[in-house]
Amino acid sequence: MRLFNLLRKMLSVNLRLHDPSGEGVQGDIFLFNHFARFETFIPQYLLYLETGTKCRALASAEFFDEDDAFSNYLKSVGAVPNDLPDLLPYLAAEVLRGRKLVIFPEGGMVKDRRVLDANGDYSVYSRTAERRRKQHTGAAVVALALATFKAAVNDAHARGDNRRIDTWAERLELPDRGALLAAARRPTLIIPANITFYPIRVDDNLLRRGAELLNRGLSRRLSEELLIEGNILLKHTDMDIRLGAAVRAEQCWRWWDRRLVARIGRRLGGLESVLALDRRHGPLDERLLAHRLRRGALRLRDIYMRRMYSGVTVNLSHLASCLVLNLLERGERTVALEKLRKILYLAVKRLQGDGSVRLHRSLRNPSAYGGLPEGDCTGLDQFLATAAGMSLVSCDATHCELRSKLDAEHGFDEIRIENLVEVYANEAAPIAAVRHAIDAAREQFERITAREFAALRFDDERRAYAWDRDAFTKARHAEINRAETATASAEPYLLLPEQPREPGVLLVHGFLASPAELRELGDRLYARGHPVMGVRLKGHGTSPWDLRERGWPDWLDSVRRGYAILGAYAPRICVPGFSTGGALALCLAAEHPAGLAGVAASSVPIKFASPGMVWVPIMHRANRLARRLSWSDGVMPFRVNESEHPDINYRNMPVRGLYELHLLVDELEARLPDVECPVALYQANADPVVVPESVERIAARLAPERTRVTMVESDRHGIVCDDIGGTQAAIIEFVTGLHAAEAGG
Repeated sequence: MRLFNLLRKMLSVNLRLHDPSGEGVQGDIFLFNHFARFETFIPQYLLYLETGTKCRALASAEFFDEDDAFSNYLKSVGAVPNDLPDLLPYLAAEVLRGRKLVIFPEGGMVKDRRVLDANGDYSVYSRTAERRRKQHTGAAVVALALATFKAAVNDAHARGDNRRIDTWAERLELPDRGALLAAARRPTLIIPANITFYPIRVDDNLLRRGAELLNRGLSRRLSEELLIEGNILLKHTDMDIRLGAAVRAEQCWRWWDRRLVARIGRRLGGLESVLALDRRHGPLDERLLAHRLRRGALRLRDIYMRRMYSGVTVNLSHLASCLVLNLLERGERTVALEKLRKILYLAVKRLQGDGSVRLHRSLRNPSAYGGLPEGDCTGLDQFLATAAGMSLVSCDATHCELRSKLDAEHGFDEIRIENLVEVYANEAAPIAAVRHAIDAAREQFERITAREFAALRFDDERRAYAWDRDAFTKARHAEINRAETATASAEPYLLLPEQPREPGVLLVHGFLASPAELRELGDRLYARGHPVMGVRLKGHGTSPWDLRERGWPDWLDSVRRGYAILGAYAPRICVPGFSTGGALALCLAAEHPAGLAGVAASSVPIKFASPGMVWVPIMHRANRLARRLSWSDGVMPFRVNESEHPDINYRNMPVRGLYELHLLVDELEARLPDVECPVALYQANADPVVVPESVERIAARLAPERTRVTMVESDRHGIVCDDIGGTQAAIIEFVTGLHAAEAGG
């Protein structure tokens, strides 16, 4: 365990165990698919972490040929060779003794991930037979033998035959009769599980090069395995292990099977005698039971293999591979990158609504996939680069050509380094929803409207809020999170009137706040017929720890996304922003986005009233240095914020956030001369946060004929939220006036 814990920290593979039902770890027999050799040791480690129970695992007999360190290590972690004499009785007995059993029913590694044949039946490639075959039934046989023996134990207990139970307990080396009865009362549960790696890389690595130096002329098979599996271990790779719904061994029995088990169970000699039943020899009823157990094992095998293969953690490479092959089937050899990206995005959004599909975290976090339509998606870039490196595709700035190598056949020991597109597509093949999502997305691409697309993008904003909020709820975040006082909903909102009027309004809240800060103003504008969106700046409305991870460019990107979404509902847009939100609105205006009608910026900081802000850059650098030199979070990662609106604002300010605010102010001053749209500025004359003269410095850098300044009598910063001096009405008047001025012009 110490070795595994150390390796887990040192290596770059990220282990994630998913048990949605919560009952998976209660299983007896765990079945895993097989793609890499090292993964045969991982399940035992994770199961021990989760349950404290040790496991037995089957491993190839070739690993036990010599009495060497590796062979002894395998034995020490519970592995047994698959040619062990009386293997199945031994494994069944181990389950009764409290062990968990780990089996890889595919036999060898299924490198090509091809598990479905042309008829939709499951099979795997056998290297020894050089053909495809059905998966092994050993796990099902063990499970049914256990179920049969447990039925005999329970029947003996019901009849008071304690001598028989004591004899069985002694043979099984159990401490007493009670231990056997406790084991017999538990159902025999098979847990099908799926291991998915993402991403799979084929570039050279240190492990393969080192092996090449030590052993010149590596076989193609070994070289391929070191190439793929070395990258999994040494380069950041997610290893998602997903436990599926439990399969009860007894579920394949009919009522007559139960009668037969009860009858024969009374003369069983023990657990091994169940496995010794022969379909061709012995009394008729025993031959019949052996036949029924065999039929049941085949049914069980098919049930748990379907569940195992359908447990794939679907990622973007699966979708991209399925789309590429879909295009090939339709004869499309050249596809526009814009089309490729948009179809993938639409497929992701469709799968998010299908609760039966297990999506990789990168398809649930909009920060990872949301940039697909604009070509800003690391996952797709990595996939295309890998495919191009294999000569499967070639891409320029606008188009992607699907090359003839995609149609070629490749051997079992070369498919992973010659055609990963086929590997990914095969792995996703058992998930019918993936195929349907690709087909539906291709059709949707041809007819989707701008507003329908914007609705999907707004859904991403809401998902991003939920994702970010959940991401910062770990134990290390608890102390700061408990001190927070905000209770108002921090979700972004989109208010669309039935009869809209121009312009649309994009509301941008301030530092430490959330969309709730300007919701009252938004409701008033909506009541007057304006489409309104309240954008959430990245890092806000979730946890101060979240804000600590973000920079001002992330905040500005949030505004840009909100502007693009609202643009589908309103050809002209006004952007009112408060404090930091006002600074961001002006930065956006300097970029001259299409359709910008004007900006209403309130309490925008250029100079801060607090003298402590001068020391923020120094404190930020000290925190960064402390994090590099130790495991601490810094000298002073947070400062307490005495907010005017504790129900909306963070109680704790990350020093990193204050530093980013400094950088934003510098960026604002540089961009102000590029602002050309009408601007209304509002400022409290005794603002306790922003030096009131800030508004004059801003106005001085803007065109005077397009700029108006309104000073508000107040000693509070939040003049918009609190509607001091009729600030909300003034902003509404400015918004309404923009449309009137354009109509008059």
